[in-house]
Amino acid sequence: MLSTRAYWCEAIAHTPDDGRTFWLAAHHTSSPRLALRWLHIRARHISDQLDPPAARPVLAWLHDDQAHEHALTVLAHGAPYSHTIPDDAVRYLLTARPLTRQHP
Repeated sequence: MLSTRAYWCEAIAHTPDDGRTFWLAAHHTSSPRLALRWLHIRARHISDQLDPPAARPVLAWLHDDQAHEHALTVLAHGAPYSHTIPDDAVRYLLTARPLTRQHP
């Protein structure tokens, strides 16, 4: 039996003060690199909506090659990866997790 991996990515916003969660987007992809690319695109969209001081850590993460290599390694080894973007009363959570499919 052959096993292949796919990846499920999500972007959510959470307001800890009242416990509400808002689903922003999701994406299915076929590799860790494509999953991380999707997370980057979502992070860029979120950073565009933040005030400059709140956007700085997001922009730093987008350009952090060491963090990206870590994320790729985590995903390639079959573990989920997440990145949190805090902004005042909102926490944005970007996640990617592997899905394993069995083929006869």
